[in-house]
Amino acid sequence: MAMTPATQQPPGTPEVPAHRARERRRLHTKLKLATQIGEGIDGYIIGGIGMAMTALTADLHLSTLMEGLVGASPLIGIFVGGPLFGRLADRFGRRPVFLADMLIFLVGSVLQFFVTDGLQLFLIRLLMGVAIGGEYAIGAPLLSEYAPRQGRGRLLASLEISWYVGYALATVVGALFADVDGGWRWSLASSAVIAVVCVSLRGGIPESARWLLSKGRREEAEALIERYGIEIDVDAELDERSTTGQAGFWALFGKDHLRSTVFASVFWAALVLPYFAIGTFWTQVFDALHMGDNAVAALLVYSFTAVAGVTAGCLVVDRIGRRRLLIPPFWITAACLALVAVWPHSTPVIVVGFLFFIFLNAASSALTAVYPLEVFPTALRATGVGFATAMSRVGAAVGTFLLPMGLDRFGVEFVLLVGAGVLALGGLVSQFLAPETTDLDLAKAARTARGPVSG
Repeated sequence: MAMTPATQQPPGTPEVPAHRARERRRLHTKLKLATQIGEGIDGYIIGGIGMAMTALTADLHLSTLMEGLVGASPLIGIFVGGPLFGRLADRFGRRPVFLADMLIFLVGSVLQFFVTDGLQLFLIRLLMGVAIGGEYAIGAPLLSEYAPRQGRGRLLASLEISWYVGYALATVVGALFADVDGGWRWSLASSAVIAVVCVSLRGGIPESARWLLSKGRREEAEALIERYGIEIDVDAELDERSTTGQAGFWALFGKDHLRSTVFASVFWAALVLPYFAIGTFWTQVFDALHMGDNAVAALLVYSFTAVAGVTAGCLVVDRIGRRRLLIPPFWITAACLALVAVWPHSTPVIVVGFLFFIFLNAASSALTAVYPLEVFPTALRATGVGFATAMSRVGAAVGTFLLPMGLDRFGVEFVLLVGAGVLALGGLVSQFLAPETTDLDLAKAARTARGPVSG
């Protein structure tokens, strides 16, 4: 069977195609919103802790160790949630996982309001991290499997805009509650409102036609393709199924998929480790740079510069290609952090260095919602994305956990140089392993990722 075009219409009276076109638009809109809001709540949950950390540390009498654990807890949870929910989504389908993880967000958000000690908050945010891992493993894969070939990068990258908007919104909400007694409880629990909206959107979204094809359920898949005009190269998907089969988790480390597994895990980890570590403990970093009087304003600038950066990345991802958006920014942002480390008392260097770092890091981060979806076949897509998510958050969790202790023991210069080294490693790995997958059908993109990179 040839490519099934998004514009294909079934025979019949004129009213039928118009009705189905409206149905397709409704589905795409609902799925896009449900996925974008899910990404937004991920950023909201992780970003909200940065503004709340000082107040909750005082109220709950946290030690430096527990402070680091609370800050890193969602990232640790992602390590479990990504592979777990990814494997469940590849085995049992996208739909049930898509709803279940949002219900965990809802429950966890409410429970944060009632914590009485650091251990309780750590455990609750650890559970929410499991749900965040599930969201990464299912939200973007499901959206990608309904997305048209052209413009797919921009659509998927828009999820990262949602993440950064959620992160920035949490910062604003945290600032509004900063002077309220116990305000950190309200700011952390406010994510429940977003979760309720998202749960209501996720009802009625159908199963992925690509997933059905990967399970050999061709008739069901073709019914969805016909109903919604989904653009799928059915032959390529079925060929990929015959190659991949019903592979399990360990197939990620076989000769066919190891390259994709290493690339997706390393580039993602290298992008997010410095961002999460510095963002979570921005007040302490700013104090160490002797600019503590402006820490709150700087955190707001930090967040909104990231929104501008990821928006720029979203706009150019399909124009300049994946590799150009990923590799040069790695080297530039590494240089930015190194310069701040070398001149930590120069206000112009600090301001310009961090602005370039934040903007370009966020621009490249648009690819974390694109590349992992494109380098794995359908039968392993959610599993691969879940594992790459876990590996990225292992690095981010380690960085977030160690940063306050690193500042105390070695100083801000050392911390920034380590961040620069991580970014340089990401640039090196991407130079050799990153494929160019722009405008390819998902099945063909996964096949390209297994071949040699040119250029």
